[in-house]
Amino acid sequence: MAGSAPVRSVPTPDAPATGSGGGAESGQTTRAETRSSGRRDYGGRTASQRRAERRDRLMKAGLELFGTEGYPAVSIERLCATANVSTRNFYEEFPSREALLIALHEQNTVRAYEAVLAAVADALDAPMPERVSRAIRAYVSTAAADPRWTRIAFVEVVGVSPAVEAHRIQWRERLSQLVEAEAQLAISRGEATNRSFKLTSMAFFGAVNELVYNWSNNGRQVPLEDICAELTRLAVAVLTAP
Repeated sequence: MAGSAPVRSVPTPDAPATGSGGGAESGQTTRAETRSSGRRDYGGRTASQRRAERRDRLMKAGLELFGTEGYPAVSIERLCATANVSTRNFYEEFPSREALLIALHEQNTVRAYEAVLAAVADALDAPMPERVSRAIRAYVSTAAADPRWTRIAFVEVVGVSPAVEAHRIQWRERLSQLVEAEAQLAISRGEATNRSFKLTSMAFFGAVNELVYNWSNNGRQVPLEDICAELTRLAVAVLTAP
């Protein structure tokens, strides 16, 4: 899986000072910005709607290009041409290419994380192997739903920069906490060995990353259910090992 810690938003530059004193100039700026964001063009869209559409096109361009050609091979100019936006528009949404990469990784990982939470919540009274199976299936089927997402989540974010690496590790740690929480629940029910699973959870995510990446990179020839079943066997084995 990917990593853990509080959900991070995409890094953005410090916001420019707006005049906290609340004088006339500050009030005029606020009213002007409000009028501008609410003004509609010939298509009936407001400025904020057009900006949201540009951001969505950049996210889709990043998914396509980073997910097929790889992050290092894609320039901001390529992203802008694919998304049909100007470089000025790009920098209005993202301070850098790596900020776009982080935003994509965040989007995919949040979906997978929420899928795991929902799967576990629906099986609180089920035996530990079933809970583990549900969680793994939810994570893998969501995070690897598309080969492009798989490449971004399991390959392109690794070792890009200190900022991207910190983001990836934070998510890995947050996801590891789900494994540790399941372990504690299983221990309390006598389903797992009473020991620390902190290192085990990190090792398990390494196995998840490797299996899912190889599955995706080799044409998805093995059924995804087989991948999930193998990961379930591995997880149950480490939870119950002496």
